[in-house]
Amino acid sequence: MTRYRWVVLAAGTAAQASYSAIWFGVAVLAPALRDEYRLSLAQVGVLIASSLAGSVLSLIPWGIAADRFGERAVLGVGLAGSGAALLVAAHASSFGALAALLALAGLSGASVQSASGRAVMHWFDASERGLALGIRQTAVPIGGFAASLTLPHIVAAGGTAWSLRALGFSCFVTAVVGAALLREGPRPEPSATPSIPPLRDRAIWILSTGSALVLAPQMCVVGFTVLFLHDRRGLSAGSAAAVLAVVQALGVAARIAAGRWSDRMRSRVRPLRRIALTIAILVAVAAALLSAPLPLLLPALVLAGALSMSWNGLSFAAAVELAGHARSGVAIGLQQTLLNGSGAIMPGLFGVLVGLTSWQVGFLAVALFPLAGWRVLASVRD
Repeated sequence: MTRYRWVVLAAGTAAQASYSAIWFGVAVLAPALRDEYRLSLAQVGVLIASSLAGSVLSLIPWGIAADRFGERAVLGVGLAGSGAALLVAAHASSFGALAALLALAGLSGASVQSASGRAVMHWFDASERGLALGIRQTAVPIGGFAASLTLPHIVAAGGTAWSLRALGFSCFVTAVVGAALLREGPRPEPSATPSIPPLRDRAIWILSTGSALVLAPQMCVVGFTVLFLHDRRGLSAGSAAAVLAVVQALGVAARIAAGRWSDRMRSRVRPLRRIALTIAILVAVAAALLSAPLPLLLPALVLAGALSMSWNGLSFAAAVELAGHARSGVAIGLQQTLLNGSGAIMPGLFGVLVGLTSWQVGFLAVALFPLAGWRVLASVRD
């Protein structure tokens, strides 16, 4: 059984990676999609956010389903549906149709959030949970890393349609693997379950709200890195995607390190707040260097992006520990609804702000959000 928990972790991480690759895949494909569909910067932001917007409608229902029916069925059905939506999206003939199908992919695939997170939480105790959920949350930058390295080549060979098909096929594969390998973890004593339902727990709402504010650089700085470097700094789409790949690779290491750090501190919120404050500083530095020579800009952009990717596992672990075993699916669904809801809005607003002002103003505005998150999270005790 002690070895099996690592199988659960690997299967959950793979499933989350294939789902996360949708969001990053659209960010990587942004230059090609803009040219193919003749999009404005704001419309590009809408496409980047579409999968998150779809997930907002389904995360809490998927969480309830995971608590009631278990992780295996919820993950398999949802992720397979996401793959099907992406295959259809490959044939979309308009901006509206593509946005709707990406939203449908997000709505269906959002099942992986509660299912895989709940499974990992059940198989690892508190002394290792930060590390385990940190590893599980590396799925997000792993998905981005894979998308950044592979999709430019797929676009060059077969266009955006085959890129979307590749994303869909990966969802199908990990749906089958997850459905085959996941099973319910050991249950604690009933007394270990908190009495407050997650939807009425003030601490979970504050944690989720603060985390949603910290999310802004991940959505806007990381999400628009390829387009900014391609349009304003003259890098090729492939070179700009390679920079994003470096951000994702460092983000993987940062998530594991942050999770282990939280285990040693025996706290999730304190390291999360310190990271949020550092993110705000680094994004402001990157904003100041947007017109600087690339040897100065790129390290600042990479560091800001990588640290922006580092903290999600801490927020995830804090939410499931506040809720307890039996209600962890609902807690994850609530938290991810607030994060994805704000994440769905941010790229479009960021695109509008940059279009009306400048990239530098947009980056400086984004730096204020993790600073606000740092302040909000001060009232959460763990």
